[in-house]
Amino acid sequence: MTLGKGTAVSGLPDWLGLAAAPTFAAMALLAASGGDADICSSMQGASLLNGMASMYGLMSLFHLPPWLRLVSGKTGAAP
Repeated sequence: MTLGKGTAVSGLPDWLGLAAAPTFAAMALLAASGGDADICSSMQGASLLNGMASMYGLMSLFHLPPWLRLVSGKTGAAP
């Protein structure tokens, strides 16, 4: 099954790419604040930048390029 440019599903990867960075940033904040998002850590009083918060922060940074392209006005397609 091929999807053309006119279908609603053709823009889904773009929206998912834009959703990734803020989602991971929110997860990093939750993990750093000691919320239940950090299920791997059982130590009380650990550093705010624990392993999970650092991982989510890095994942947020790695998913910034779609936002940078959107802000700069460039499209992802080659000329």
